Amino acid sequence: MTVTDPKTQWVPEAGPEDDGDEMGDMPLSMRLSIADALTLGNATCGFLAVYFTTTGVLIPHLTGNGDGGMARHSAATAVMLMLLASVFDLFDGLVARKLRSSAMGAELDNLSDLISFGLAPAYFVLVWGMVANDAYQGVSALAGVVVLLAVVLRLARFSCVTLPNGVFQGMPSPFGALTVVSIVLLELPFVPTLLAIVGVAWLMVSRVEYPKPRGLLAVAMLGWIVLSMGLLTAWAFDAPGGELLLQTGCALQLVLGAVIPLFATARRVNTFRDNRREARAAAQP
Repeated sequence: MTVTDPKTQWVPEAGPEDDGDEMGDMPLSMRLSIADALTLGNATCGFLAVYFTTTGVLIPHLTGNGDGGMARHSAATAVMLMLLASVFDLFDGLVARKLRSSAMGAELDNLSDLISFGLAPAYFVLVWGMVANDAYQGVSALAGVVVLLAVVLRLARFSCVTLPNGVFQGMPSPFGALTVVSIVLLELPFVPTLLAIVGVAWLMVSRVEYPKPRGLLAVAMLGWIVLSMGLLTAWAFDAPGGELLLQTGCALQLVLGAVIPLFATARRVNTFRDNRREARAAAQP
C-alpha cells in the first residue's frame, strides 16, 4: 500500500516479483555509465598518487631509510598517476558526449577532479616542503593549501557559471595540477618555486580563457601526456640524459601554461573582428 504524507513519500514495498531485480528497478539516471567508470578511474589514480607520495617519499624520509632511487621511482609513479588521471578526465567527457552519462556524471567528475588535481598535487607540494633541503615546511604547507583551495573554487565556479562554448575560464585543474608538479620537479630555489606555484593557483581561479581540449587539441594533449610519461620513466630509471629530458619537459609544461591562453585570446579577437566586419557590411546600402 502507498501512503502519502505531506513531508514524506512512502514507496510501495517490493512484492515477490521484485525479488532479485534491484538493478532492473533502478532509475536509468542512477546507473553508472561507461563515462562514469572512467571518472572513477580518475579518482582512483588521484588516491594512488597520494599513496605513492606517502609510502615512497615521505615515510622513508621521516624514518631515515630514504634512498634517492626509491624516492625518485615513487615520485615519478605519483606524477604518472596524475597524468593517467588526466587521460581518464579527457576521455570521460568524450565518451559522455558520444554515448551517455548518468545524472551523477557531473558531480562524480567534480569530486574525482578534486582528488586527482586538487588533493594529490597539493599533497605533493606539502611533501616537497618536508623533504627538500632549502624548503620551509610551514610555508610549503600554506602553498599546498592555496593550490587545493584554488581547485575547489575553480570547480565550484565551473558548476555555476555558463561560459562560451569551447573555452574554460581559468587554467583547467588537470593542466594546473601537472604544471604545479612540474614546478616542483624542476628543483628551483625555494622562493621562485613558491612564487610559481602561487602563480599557477592564481591562473586557475583567474578569468584567463583556455581552449577546451577537443579535436586536434585533444590529440595533441594526449600525445603530450604520453611523452611526459616517457620522460618520467627515463628519469625514474636514471637513463642517460633522463634528468635533462625531465627538466626540459617540465620547463615546456610551464611555457605551455603561459602560451595556450593566447590561442583562445586570438580566436576571440578574430571573432570580434569578423562580427564587426559583418555588421559594417550589413549596414552598407
